[in-house]
Amino acid sequence: MSQRDDILTHLRSGRSLTQLEALELFGCLRLGARIWELKDKGYNIESENIEVGNGKHVARYTLRAAQEALFSETLY
Repeated sequence: MSQRDDILTHLRSGRSLTQLEALELFGCLRLGARIWELKDKGYNIESENIEVGNGKHVARYTLRAAQEALFSETLY
């Protein structure tokens, strides 16, 4: 399974994902690029900026559940 597949499976389970979580779970150093690829395939992924301390913010990504019926289980 590719990182993109792992990320999609994670998001489809209803969980959100940050860069640090993607690194820890999937060894993904470029979450933004994988999210862009999924969005390019038509997945409606939302991002929210969250504060992680010391005034720093990161993006948290989630998949809109309402669109799940529009896609099959595979990316291609």
